[in-house]
Amino acid sequence: MVNPAMIFKIKSMWDEFARNHPKFPRFLLAASNQAMEEGTVIELIIRHPDGNTLASNVKLTASDMELINQLKQMGKNGMQ
Repeated sequence: MVNPAMIFKIKSMWDEFARNHPKFPRFLLAASNQAMEEGTVIELIIRHPDGNTLASNVKLTASDMELINQLKQMGKNGMQ
């Protein structure tokens, strides 16, 4: 069972993150509004201050799309 206090805490932390980095939530919204489909590639690059870089990518599968659609539905139901 999900702890309501933890949800409230995470929501508060997300709100602060969004205030600190306003472009990132807009990017996520734009990405979610685009028709992602099976075969779409999502890449993530992390650049450390010391110059080191980590990179990875995933090619979305049908089960990944199920997860993404469930998360979108949760967001529409007020879990944003």
